[in-house]
Amino acid sequence: MRLLKSTIHPNINPLTVNSPDKKRFIRKATRAIVLNGESILLLYTKRYHDYSLPGGGIDAGESHIDGLVRELKEETGAHNVRNIVEFGLYEEFRPWHKAGFDFVHMQSYCYTCTIDEELLEPEFETHELNNGMQPVWMNIHQAIVHNEATMATSKKKGLSIERETFLLKLIVSELVNESVPA
Repeated sequence: MRLLKSTIHPNINPLTVNSPDKKRFIRKATRAIVLNGESILLLYTKRYHDYSLPGGGIDAGESHIDGLVRELKEETGAHNVRNIVEFGLYEEFRPWHKAGFDFVHMQSYCYTCTIDEELLEPEFETHELNNGMQPVWMNIHQAIVHNEATMATSKKKGLSIERETFLLKLIVSELVNESVPA
């Protein structure tokens, strides 16, 4: 899968990410790109006041595709997930605040796919409910403008908003704009 971007959090020394002396926690996740013209299926999170691609951690023994389908169903109620195509990998090196590790190597595997139009009831985890997550169909350009405003003004923004906004812009340039006639 192509590497879309690699980022290192400012609190991580870039020279240490490949050091054998540092212990990294590898977290693999999937992200779903579901488009309908300029509308995209996103998650709005009230706590962080941002929009993000649906997806999440891949369980032990689970394939990327199985994780993608499961997370998409749980977070949005999407069903009949099909036409799954690799889009790319976004990796991040972030601080990790659990014992035994110096940092987390977050790997987000992004895939385009299609789903049935009707969404069923999401199956949110407790922390997702507490954060006020909800699935929404949103104009992708409006989602980018919203996230950029949140990044510029919010003190409560999450760590993922930069990744999500980068991905939304890349989706526009590679997937949305390619289908618009010149």
